[in-house]
Amino acid sequence: MRDFDLFYREHRDEIGRALAFTLRDPSLGFEAVDEAMTKAYQRWSKLGDTSNPAGWVYVVGLRWALSWRRSRRRERRREELNSELIPTTDGPAHADYVDLMDALSELPIDQRTVVVCRFSLGLSVRETAAALEIQEGTVKSRLSRALDRMRELTEERA
Repeated sequence: MRDFDLFYREHRDEIGRALAFTLRDPSLGFEAVDEAMTKAYQRWSKLGDTSNPAGWVYVVGLRWALSWRRSRRRERRREELNSELIPTTDGPAHADYVDLMDALSELPIDQRTVVVCRFSLGLSVRETAAALEIQEGTVKSRLSRALDRMRELTEERA
C-alpha cells in the first residue's frame, strides 16, 4: 500500500480543505476526508488505477458529510419532539407521564400503534384504519383492549 501512503500525504489536506469550503465547516470537511480516505484505502487495489482517485475521495467524503448532517438533523428533531412530550417537572404530571409510557410500552405493537395513532397523532377511527390498512372494527377492538390493559397496569402501579 505504498502508493496509498503517497496519495494520502499528497492529497488529504487538499481534499479536506475543498470539503471544508464546500460544506462551510472545517471540522466536518476534515472528518469527511478521513472517512473517505478510509474507504479509499480499503479499495485502493482498484481505485489506485483510476484516473482521478482524488475526485473519488472528494465525492465520497461529500456524500458521507451530507448523510451525516441529515442524520444529525433527524436526531435533533427527535430530541426536540421528545423534550416537548416529556413534562419537565418532577411533579404529578411527570409521574403520570412516566406511568403512561411504561404502560404503553408493555402493550403489543398492534395495540400500541392504534393508541398512538388515535391519541398522539389525533387520527379518527376511520383515519387510523386507513393509515394502518385494517378495518375500523379492528381499530376499535384493539383500542378497547389497549385502554383496558393500560388502565390495569397504571392501577397496579398506583
